[in-house]
Amino acid sequence: MPDFLPYAYFQGQIVPFAEAKISIATHALHYGTAAFGGLRGIPDPQNPDQILLFRLDRHCQRLSQSARLLCFDLPADRIEQVIVELIQKNRPTNSFYIRPLVYTSDLGISPRLHNIEKDFFVYGLELGDYLSPEGVSCRISSWARQEDRSLPLRGKISGAYITSSLAKTEAVQAGYDEAILMNSQGKVSEASGMNIFIVRNGILITPGFDQDILEGITRDSILTLARDLGIPTQERPIDKSELLIADEVFLSGTAAKITPVRQIEQYLMPANRPITEQLRQKLAAITENRDPDYPHWVKVVRFN
Repeated sequence: MPDFLPYAYFQGQIVPFAEAKISIATHALHYGTAAFGGLRGIPDPQNPDQILLFRLDRHCQRLSQSARLLCFDLPADRIEQVIVELIQKNRPTNSFYIRPLVYTSDLGISPRLHNIEKDFFVYGLELGDYLSPEGVSCRISSWARQEDRSLPLRGKISGAYITSSLAKTEAVQAGYDEAILMNSQGKVSEASGMNIFIVRNGILITPGFDQDILEGITRDSILTLARDLGIPTQERPIDKSELLIADEVFLSGTAAKITPVRQIEQYLMPANRPITEQLRQKLAAITENRDPDYPHWVKVVRFN
């Protein structure tokens, strides 16, 4: 069992985590009519009386946009207010992850988004490394990433993650750590819950939004950092064969941060990863509020 933070935000108030419960008839439970977010926080290494959150504003903005896809008007500033208050109540002492979720909270059996009650809750849990920082092995999944014409992939819609779950389990049961999904055109899309990058000839390359990827916030951060560091970047389609001969491959996400890929199927990736390591060290410095160039990316939450 994860170490959940003691308090959650549920039905409009902060309550003990154990008391935040929904009915078995909840609409979202049956139809995946929900959208979620996720962000990391750490105790400030320089000040134990405050917490550092990475790009809180962008996470709240994306969740608000995801809610809009579910016909739910939930302002980003309201989400941010709740998250800050919840963190102040919990006073976490270790690295943690916050999970907000918007959902159709009505009790019913008709799949729809109109004329139905909606709500949102927030909880947290302690979280260290989601994947090994030393690198992971990946399998090319037999499951394909969905298309935006069938699911609104620019939102983190919970129902879409059945594909991620199938791909992840398939990979793990075959002896790998992670899955890489191709899209319906046979191009590289993303991992089970992470964006993917490759490096070739000193150029950082990642699939563009037209490849049915999630608009990852860590992905956006990495592209910004790379450009600021003078690393050439490209957002374009990636073939499977190009993936296998890349100089470096890594996954990115809120939970995964920057995780190197050391093997894809039977192909071993190069162990020397200079661009991956440069970006990883830069991102770590920013999240710990040690980088003077990106203070606007870090929200400082002070305990009352």
